Formats: sequence, structure tokens, C-alpha cells
Amino acid sequence: MPNQTQLLDPLRESLPEQARDLKVNLQNVLQDSTLSLEQRWGIAVACGFAARNARLAQVLLDQARENISAAVVDDARAAATLMAMNNVYYRSKHMLAAAEYQALPARLRMTRIAKPAGSKLDFELMCLAVSAINGCERCILAHERTVRDGGMTAEQVHDAIRIAATIEGVAVGLELGV
Repeated sequence: MPNQTQLLDPLRESLPEQARDLKVNLQNVLQDSTLSLEQRWGIAVACGFAARNARLAQVLLDQARENISAAVVDDARAAATLMAMNNVYYRSKHMLAAAEYQALPARLRMTRIAKPAGSKLDFELMCLAVSAINGCERCILAHERTVRDGGMTAEQVHDAIRIAATIEGVAVGLELGV
């Protein structure tokens, strides 16, 4: 089988010495996993966008296109952008905590969650991983409940979060190396 991370090699090698563990982790989390190939790469692309490092996002996107369908890539983009909005809203609402805020409806359009281009469960898993990067407890819990109710295991949720953590770490490492 061809190397599923070949396009990532130059990026991995460009990480500074302080981020050497991430060189190994980036390859490992995308290969050694309980997640399917499409799940791993969909999560990686969504998290690459969420990490807001243009170089990383582009390399992940280019590599993903070698491994997954256009529908999964489209869902990854949608998960990153939708969670950018939702995570700010729900994290803030959670921090405000007052009952009067909790009673107010979001009135924010988020129909893509109900109608992803590909698998609904995989889209929810992407949203969970992006929410981990963005630090939204309420969204993490909601998406985790949805994927677990849909039949995913704790190990699969854990692997999605490992990908998110590694992608975020690589983004920081790339910034340090500049």
C-alpha cells in the first residue's frame, strides 16, 4: 500500500527540534487508529483548518485528496467553519451561565450538521475534533454523545481527539519554526 502520509514528510521535517515528538505523532495518528481512512483524513483536514495555519491546512488538504472522497473534504471544510461559529457561541453561553442567557435561542443557521455531504456520524466526529481544538465543552459533550449513540466506541472518540491534539501541536510547532 502506498504511503498515506507521503506529502506530509517535508512538513514534518520542517518542524523545529522542540517539536520532534510531533513529527512521529503526526504520522502515527493518521495511520495507527481505530478510525477508517476517511474518518482520519476528514478529521485531519477539519482540524487543519481549525488550527488556522495555512501551510498545514494546505498540506493536509493535498494529502487528503490522495486518500478520501471530495464529499469528505467538503464536510471537513464545513465542520471547521460551522464549529468556528458554534464553538464561540456555545462556549460563551456556557461561560455566562445565567439562566436568562440559557433560555435564549441561538437563531444561528446550522443546517449542515443535519445534512452533511457524506456520513452524518463522520461529520459529527469531525465537529467533535474541531470543538476540542476550539475548547468548547458543551459542543464536545454534544458531539460525543451523538457519535456514541450512533455506535462509535470510546477508542474512536479518543483517536479523533488525538488527531486534533496533534494537528494543533503541529500548527504551533510550525509557528515556532518561523
